[in-house]
Amino acid sequence: MGKVFRETSRPSSSSSCPASSSPPTTTSTSITETVNGTHHFKITGYSLSKGIGIGKYIASDTFNVGGYSWAIYFYPDGKSVEDNAAYVSLFIALASEGTDVRALFELTLLDQSGNERHKVHSHFGRTLDSGPYTLKYRGSMWGYKRFFKRTSLETSDYLKDDCLSVNCMVGVVKSHTEGPKIYSIPVPPSSMGHQFGRLLESGKGTDVNFEIDGEIFAAHKLVLAARSPVFRAQLFGPMKDQNTRCIKVEDIEAPVFKALLHFIYWDSLPDIEALTGINSNGSSTLMAQHLLAAADRYGLDRLRLLCEANLCKDVAINTVATTLALAEQHHCFQLKTVCLRFVATPGNLSGVMQTDGYKHLKESCPSVLTELLEYVARVSEHSVSLCRHGNDAILDGSDINGRRVKQRL
Repeated sequence: MGKVFRETSRPSSSSSCPASSSPPTTTSTSITETVNGTHHFKITGYSLSKGIGIGKYIASDTFNVGGYSWAIYFYPDGKSVEDNAAYVSLFIALASEGTDVRALFELTLLDQSGNERHKVHSHFGRTLDSGPYTLKYRGSMWGYKRFFKRTSLETSDYLKDDCLSVNCMVGVVKSHTEGPKIYSIPVPPSSMGHQFGRLLESGKGTDVNFEIDGEIFAAHKLVLAARSPVFRAQLFGPMKDQNTRCIKVEDIEAPVFKALLHFIYWDSLPDIEALTGINSNGSSTLMAQHLLAAADRYGLDRLRLLCEANLCKDVAINTVATTLALAEQHHCFQLKTVCLRFVATPGNLSGVMQTDGYKHLKESCPSVLTELLEYVARVSEHSVSLCRHGNDAILDGSDINGRRVKQRL
């Protein structure tokens, strides 16, 4: 979608004012364009999805384009009762809150023979008489009830190894107005974290010491209190420690406490290899696990989320059980969901059960095993994976005219 420009100006009143005193002409430009994004949706086990029911769909994971969430809905038995399951239906739906969201869409069913004879329905690259399509609210859809005749689809090159591949492009229409930029002054990013970090490294002005395994760490009470509600209570609350010259800290290792102080002052994670002297994924994962527990202990929510994010990226068969137990003990629900999904993935469960971490999980969090078994059972029962967003809610997708649903996601 190209840009649309509209220029406006204030006419001068030359007839009533001398030319020398005419007001300056000002200009502005209105720019309307699309913010585009593409999502690839692979549907495996097509034959097993048949019979799911008319109006029932398989959903892609949600994806973000133009500040909104979207999802692809594939109806193996079609969307409309009157078609009697003769057609498959394909739609793109607005999956987040929004009102009158204007967008262009393209749905492509990929030819898997290599001939590139794809089936394409697109708004892009052509003039639309009524302009972009408008989705009124969350759950609104655009697509085709009769996207493909099912008997033809099942003998075509679009279906290979019982699998379909769909590309969806969304272009959200955005408008803004630009005025003249007379000047600009570059502003450097904040260096507060760097300055506080240098203060910690210098050791100047420290007024509290912590002893961990015989190692002493000096810090500043006000900095610790400003960053952590636990330190605030410990250092300034009614039950504060009387001896702040040297506070002994139990149940935490010295490298972990050092990393904790680094985050408090620098507002970033330290270099784990430099901190531990070990270069391996295993040491990074172990440090992230310990640091997450420390972050929860001292009420450092952002640090806890950073550790969760790193553990999500590094989830593996030999560490996932330990991470799952940690997520359960410290109420990290997002991390817990990632671990459960990983373990439930076909081929992973048997390997996980052989690890020492799994034995620890059984002993420390037996209730999680029940959830894990239920998760594995759900995956096994649904050969066609329903990728969900948020709270995994799934609608039946029924509507009146095939282009917009009444229910909310």
